Amino acid sequence: MCELFAMSARRPATVRMSLEEFSSHGGLAGPHKDGWGIAWYEDGDLRLVKENTSASHSACLRFIQDHPPESCTVLSHIRRATQGRSRLANCQPFQRELGGQMHAFTHNGDLDATRLRAAQAIESFNPVGDTDSELAFCALLERLRAAWRAADGVPSLELRLDVVCAFAQALRALGPANFLYADGDALFVHGHRRTQADGTMAPPGLHSLSRRCAGEPATYDVPGLAVSHHESGEQQVTLIASVPLSSEAGWHALREGEVLALRDGVVVARS
Repeated sequence: MCELFAMSARRPATVRMSLEEFSSHGGLAGPHKDGWGIAWYEDGDLRLVKENTSASHSACLRFIQDHPPESCTVLSHIRRATQGRSRLANCQPFQRELGGQMHAFTHNGDLDATRLRAAQAIESFNPVGDTDSELAFCALLERLRAAWRAADGVPSLELRLDVVCAFAQALRALGPANFLYADGDALFVHGHRRTQADGTMAPPGLHSLSRRCAGEPATYDVPGLAVSHHESGEQQVTLIASVPLSSEAGWHALREGEVLALRDGVVVARS
């Protein structure tokens, strides 16, 4: 299955990723990778880089590794195709504008797209590609559209969390539904089920790790990933990954159906 990664931080952090090594944590080492992508928020906008080829020989990825993004919110996806052709439009993360904010979404699973279309009328957002994941993103934005267009600015976190939780519940009936969703204000995380090491489809679908660094600049290194911050002042970082990226204590498996809302590196709400 695909691999998901996200970071939420209090202060901008530099994220340096080796997607080849990162993917090996989830058993994806080898030639069967169908694309990759990384998105990060910067100066009120969203930067998105993705390709529909393996990260192995990507000059684009090497450039990002040499010039890593610095952000408070980062989402990344490594694709193993289950639905949709091998094309750029089917690579994740996906992005759309709503309410004057850029929204990003990435999903790991295999949904019944026919039932998804029947369950949710989609009027304002259309998929560019032909994956169940992008269709799910459009369906989520459709549910959120009224709240964002009625609000003077960003809708309340409670309202958005309620919508995301209801959407996650509906999605779980259609297949494995792990997803990451960011709206420029908060990062929402939903853990469900994924293919485990023994081949079974079971929870957990995502894991989280929170770390706090007091005062001085610091770097957190695991194979395939380095997160560092260069400003003085307390830093709070929460990492989300399909499988734990290290053997250290502190990784927590999300319960089946659990939804987290994160701001500034802290879990501010859960359901």
